[in-house]
Amino acid sequence: MTATATGLHVRPYQSYVYAYPHKTAYAPLPGRPALRDLWRGEDKSALSLYLHIPFCEVRCGFCNLFTRIGAPDGLSGRYLDALDRQAAAVREALGDDGPVRFANAAFGGGTPTFLTADELTRLCDIAERRMGADLRAVPLSVETSPATATADRIAVLAERGATRLSIGVQSFVEAEARAAVRPQRRADVEAALGRIREARIPVLNIDLIYGIDGQTPATWRTSLDAALAWEPEELYLYPLYKRPLTGLARRRTAHTDTEWDEQRLDLYRKGRDHLLARGYEQVSMRMFRRAGTAPQGPDDHACQTDGMIGLGCGARSYTSTHHYSFDYAVDMGRIKRIIDDYTATADFGRALLGRYVDEGEARRRHLLQSLLQAGGMPLADYRERFGTDPHKDFPAELAAFTACGWLEGAGTQSGELRLTPEGLAHSDALGPALFSPAVRAAMAAYDPK
Repeated sequence: MTATATGLHVRPYQSYVYAYPHKTAYAPLPGRPALRDLWRGEDKSALSLYLHIPFCEVRCGFCNLFTRIGAPDGLSGRYLDALDRQAAAVREALGDDGPVRFANAAFGGGTPTFLTADELTRLCDIAERRMGADLRAVPLSVETSPATATADRIAVLAERGATRLSIGVQSFVEAEARAAVRPQRRADVEAALGRIREARIPVLNIDLIYGIDGQTPATWRTSLDAALAWEPEELYLYPLYKRPLTGLARRRTAHTDTEWDEQRLDLYRKGRDHLLARGYEQVSMRMFRRAGTAPQGPDDHACQTDGMIGLGCGARSYTSTHHYSFDYAVDMGRIKRIIDDYTATADFGRALLGRYVDEGEARRRHLLQSLLQAGGMPLADYRERFGTDPHKDFPAELAAFTACGWLEGAGTQSGELRLTPEGLAHSDALGPALFSPAVRAAMAAYDPK
């Protein structure tokens, strides 16, 4: 699909923008700044806490997340030891120049429930005793999988205050799961969902994927209806990507890129309309929430806000001016080496890799994050935060989006900017179009590893 009249050459599926700038734009930070210096003067009264567990029982064919298969020879224990050391260093670095409170928490990965029940207990203890987060008093979201959503693990999370469990099902059709290199039996998926429901955790989220080889509108409807039978409070509908260095990227496909784009757009629209007709509200291109369900922390659970504390070798941290993390890789050998380096680290008091976020990038990030939500961006919020107007800061981008039929409200000076239904459908083209030239250049220079 193209929009050449606007100067944009658009393929609808370019990149899922779950954070900006992306990790591939990070570079070694000059001087290895001390965390205490980065956090000095920051507002720490409503922090977000994210703990990353980089282990899975199997690596799906589409996955480019920072994760490895298994944790041999006590690796998970050594990883938690390092996580504990990092938490102690970070909590000390937050200082005492103002109140330190957490407003929400999340465990992601990888698959946090790859850990045993005892290890999950220790993970919660690190969040509470080292960092000072009261997990029973704030929204706590945890990712799981059908194979690891065992009764004992779920019981630990329920007892420690988990308010949301997100399970990656991807497809209820076994042939499609195999095609996505995610072998699983539907009976095992259904059993895991039953255990989650029995635990009475307030919010169940089910992830589904469209665009799998061999998938049809009929089989897509099968997965949607199988998920809806559990009355999940949230559903995420993800387009399939075949990213470099993943299992699916090495496979040949019979369709052209254009055919695949049209297939995914068609399945997206069918899925969206099916959920809207059954009492779900669209929160973003991917996220749908059952009407009447209260949000559990920030929408999209993407850890995108300033004031983010990330613990673990795949986690990011955000102050108002710096984003920082550890090295990033997709290749399994590189990931293993990074995890080994992390578990051997004694001093976690400095930021090694990241990016400075200046005022211009902060404006761009705010616009991008807000526009990709179905609720849009109130102009008053932008003006209050930055003292300027998005029409003046991003005239070319807003004009192009409007010409494509993706954006409403760009011609007004009051109200809000909001994506049209087709704008939401093209979120994975619109988001990358807002990247700054500097971030584009840094990402282009990144050597995939």
